[in-house]
Amino acid sequence: MTNVRVIKPALAALVAAAACVGGLAFSSAQPAQADTYSDLINAQNQHAASVQREAELKQQLAGASQDLANKVLELDDLTNNKIVAAQAKVTQANEDAATAQDEADAASKRLSAAQKDKETLEERIKQTGKDYDDAHAAVAQLARDEMHGSNASDVMSVVTGATSTQDFVNSMQSRDALSRNEANAASSAATSLSTSKNRGERLAAIEKQIAVLKTQADEKAASAQTAAETAQSERDALDKLRQEGEARRDELSSMIDSLDSQSAKQAAQTVLIASQVDSYNRQFQKEQQDAANRVDTGNQGGTPSTPVTPAPAPAPAPAPAPAPAPAPSVGGQGTSNGDYGNAYTAGQCTYWAYERRRQMGIGTPSYLGNGGDWWRSAPSYGLRVDHNPQVGAALSFLPGQDGADGTWGHVAVVEAVYGDGTFQISEMNWGGPWNMHYRTLTNLGQYWFVH
Repeated sequence: MTNVRVIKPALAALVAAAACVGGLAFSSAQPAQADTYSDLINAQNQHAASVQREAELKQQLAGASQDLANKVLELDDLTNNKIVAAQAKVTQANEDAATAQDEADAASKRLSAAQKDKETLEERIKQTGKDYDDAHAAVAQLARDEMHGSNASDVMSVVTGATSTQDFVNSMQSRDALSRNEANAASSAATSLSTSKNRGERLAAIEKQIAVLKTQADEKAASAQTAAETAQSERDALDKLRQEGEARRDELSSMIDSLDSQSAKQAAQTVLIASQVDSYNRQFQKEQQDAANRVDTGNQGGTPSTPVTPAPAPAPAPAPAPAPAPAPSVGGQGTSNGDYGNAYTAGQCTYWAYERRRQMGIGTPSYLGNGGDWWRSAPSYGLRVDHNPQVGAALSFLPGQDGADGTWGHVAVVEAVYGDGTFQISEMNWGGPWNMHYRTLTNLGQYWFVH
């Protein structure tokens, strides 16, 4: 409803509940399967909803040709069961791949740190030899500093009970490794050895640890590669299903006019809308991925970068002065006056209203404002505005009307008009950007319709 929320994709939710009606060739949704109790409950709920939706569609399609009814049911199953399940697999595979890559990166860093420790220690060995003991030398220096200007035997006796300088050094070494003033990463890599071991022994320990870390790093890297390949495979499978959905949607769209029953047409339109929403989700995800791939490498040259002022976005084309509208496009509706393409924010109600009317062959001005403003803005473009619902008309909700945003209002598109005074609408941004929804309302003359 509002035009300022963060964009995120979502599949449409179908509202359906009815008894099962047999006689149509269609494979029912698969029984629920899951690894945890919570997952099992969710899977069972999804399965129950799928069965109810299938039963409702079968009931609405009663009397239609079996071939056409099956196409509707198959597209619904593809959109609401198979694609949803495939999307869940993609999400999990992506998470597993990210975790595996993090583990591989951490293993690589540990290996690099150990190799750095080894290089540092080798440099020190060149200076002092392998037998040099950092801990012993440090404690000995501490003893010399502590005993400077005092009675050495008294200090040793009071502090450790030692009777000689060597005893004092050994006692201090065993009590407190923190005495080492040359503590470094190389020493920490040899935690399995006593701090009193010399540099040669510590080097051997680090080399042994490097061999272990190398094996771990290789294993983690291989796991990350496998996880990445699995994720790509799941994404390819999902994309294939969505391509199949688009093909089925196009085929069904060309056959829907052959349905005689209004309820059958409504069922087919509902399924087509859900499939179309999934197509928008696919488009949105691709746009997000493309944006993520456009990484700013930043300043690599070591000198301050000069800020670049982005070019200002082109201003919307000014609304033309009121003028007689050209010949309407469909059913006395629409205009090319002010129609410069879909300039509305993607994922919002206005975006859908424009796009849906375009699919119906109805031209819509590109700058009618927020959904609650369409009824007021439309006449200046020559569009008819009244209280009579018509398939393809945009329903401009006033702010706060029937759940519309209190500031921006809302807009939807009429999908069907029934003889009992009710009509069905489709609407986007129902509870969040890209969220698709449809409902049936009763016309009491309280709504503004833009034709």
